[in-house]
Amino acid sequence: MTLSSHTRLFVTGTTGQLGRLVIQDLLRTVPAAQVVAGVRDAGSEGARKLAGLGVEVRMADYARPDTLATAFEGIERLLLISSSEVGQRAVQHQNVIAAAKAAGVRLIAYTSLLHADTSPLALAEEHRATEAMLAASGVPHVLLRNGWYTENYAASIPPALAHGVFLGSAGEGQIASATRADYAAAASIALTAETDQVGRIYELAGDEAYTLSDFAKLISQASGKPVAYRNLPEAEFKAALIGAGLPDAFAGLLADSDAGAEKGALFDDGRQLSALIGRPTTSTSSVIEAALKG
Repeated sequence: MTLSSHTRLFVTGTTGQLGRLVIQDLLRTVPAAQVVAGVRDAGSEGARKLAGLGVEVRMADYARPDTLATAFEGIERLLLISSSEVGQRAVQHQNVIAAAKAAGVRLIAYTSLLHADTSPLALAEEHRATEAMLAASGVPHVLLRNGWYTENYAASIPPALAHGVFLGSAGEGQIASATRADYAAAASIALTAETDQVGRIYELAGDEAYTLSDFAKLISQASGKPVAYRNLPEAEFKAALIGAGLPDAFAGLLADSDAGAEKGALFDDGRQLSALIGRPTTSTSSVIEAALKG
């Protein structure tokens, strides 16, 4: 699948953290005129910033099929970034896939979950459903099965420093995480690749793996302050997250993900991510150091 100067590329969810990074990465190698950014609210600040980069901005609301039919006109390759609305993802993704098929999109790249077909994580269910929808649609596609974001754990550094304790429920499970920028680079490459991507399944994870005990030690080393890892039963960890102000459903997903990590759900040592992006994945220690700087 040759990327010609006429090929239009569409990225959904571009006001989100991952989507913004994908657009920025694409613009390093692709003229802005070939890139279309999908947004839920065309009048938002995020949409205005995207337009400022020179890309076309189109309204593409996963929950509104009428916007998708218009958004995908003239698009050849589409990156479907999974919806942030857990519990609504399957229906929303089906809307996108159906609209893409009707518009004649020739390739869909989908950000799934690491080992989605076998993962014990609650998050995996909607990803498995979406992968099945893609297969049934007949639209050529590539699966980008993203592992955990290192930023998910880096967000807990401030309270860990404040209390000297990093809480979790992952036991000694190995976690091979990578940064959003690493995953964004992979998505950009898969979307623009000259080699045929159809049917490929990428299991994407970081080059290095760590336990949460290791993560706490890295925080201590970088900050000069003592931080110990405290492993909690899943229910207690969820309660602690709710006590810290997280919504019940989100706290439950984080606790479930930690419990899954103890079973190996966040680990992969195939190094497909670094192979795809052509460089080592971002080190955990550098993410922690950047978080400490602000």
